[in-house]
Amino acid sequence: MPSVKTTPAQYSAMAKEAVPPSPSFKNIPLAFLIGGLICMLGQGLLNLYQYWGLTLDRASGFVSITLIFLSALFTGLGCYDNIARHAGAGTLVPITGFANSVVAPALEFKSEGLILGLGAKLFIISGPVIVYGLAASWVYGIILMFMGYGGMK
Repeated sequence: MPSVKTTPAQYSAMAKEAVPPSPSFKNIPLAFLIGGLICMLGQGLLNLYQYWGLTLDRASGFVSITLIFLSALFTGLGCYDNIARHAGAGTLVPITGFANSVVAPALEFKSEGLILGLGAKLFIISGPVIVYGLAASWVYGIILMFMGYGGMK
C-alpha cells in the first residue's frame, strides 16, 4: 500500500485551506467587551456584598463563589458555550473559565454514571492545572523561604 508523504509546507497549506481565517477585528473587541462585563459583574457583586455589610475579605469570597456558581449554572444550561462562541477568549476570565472547564467535561460524560463518568471526568481538563499550580506554588514557597521571605528567620 503506497504511503502518502507530505512536506511541512504542504501540510501548512492544507491546514490554512481547511481552517477559515478568524475575523480578528470582530473577535478581539468582543472578547474585550465580554471579559470586561464579567469583571464588571464581579466588581458590582463586591460592591453589593459590601453594601450589605460584609467585610472586604468576606465579600471577595462571596464574589468568587457567586461567579463560580453562575459559570457552572450557565455551563449546565448550555448558555456558557453560546456566550463563548461569540466572546471567544473573553469568557476565559480565570474564575469563570476555570469553573466552565471543570463542569463541561463532567456534563459530557454523565451518561457513564456518577463514579466513572461524572466523578472521573470532573477534573479531566482542570486537573493538570491544579497539579501544576500546586507544584509551582510549593517550589516558589521553598525558594522564598530560602531567600528569607517565608516568614521564617
